[in-house]
Amino acid sequence: MIIKIRTEEKSDHQAVFDLTEKAFAGMKYSEGDEHFLVERLRKSDAFIPELSIVAEYKGKIVGHILLTKVKIVNGEKVCESLAIAPVSVLPDYQKKGIGGNLIETAHQKAKELGYKSVVLVGHEDYYPRFGYQLASKYGIKFPFEVPDINAMAIELEKGALKNVSGEVQHPKEFY
Repeated sequence: MIIKIRTEEKSDHQAVFDLTEKAFAGMKYSEGDEHFLVERLRKSDAFIPELSIVAEYKGKIVGHILLTKVKIVNGEKVCESLAIAPVSVLPDYQKKGIGGNLIETAHQKAKELGYKSVVLVGHEDYYPRFGYQLASKYGIKFPFEVPDINAMAIELEKGALKNVSGEVQHPKEFY
């Protein structure tokens, strides 16, 4: 299976909306509105066009990842970071490595753009395989209730989170 990974284009928006809705339909920890989240984040100041990435198979959009700007705030100290929200793969194409390919591509692109870390709330068995560790290891917490095991962070540059702690501040469109 040859998957093409590329930056999302405006003409992909409806396909991304549909696939995100299908990818999260009936998921245990989903509120079922991730497809609307993507639309809101695209219109926000936190949106980085180069970090909205699609996976295409035979001309069909089968996966999408979005990384947006967030801040980790501890009093006066502010650290710029990114958040993954969401990673979506059409159900018929899941468990084929597409999500992982999107994550690795997004990490590489983020590094090229000068970003040094990424935070997320996600599945404890999936994200650690890409290097994610408990956010609490760095003293990072989220502004909403989430089990510690599902709150994660990764350094895209070694030592990037060494002296960082605080609460993640998402853009208002996240809520």
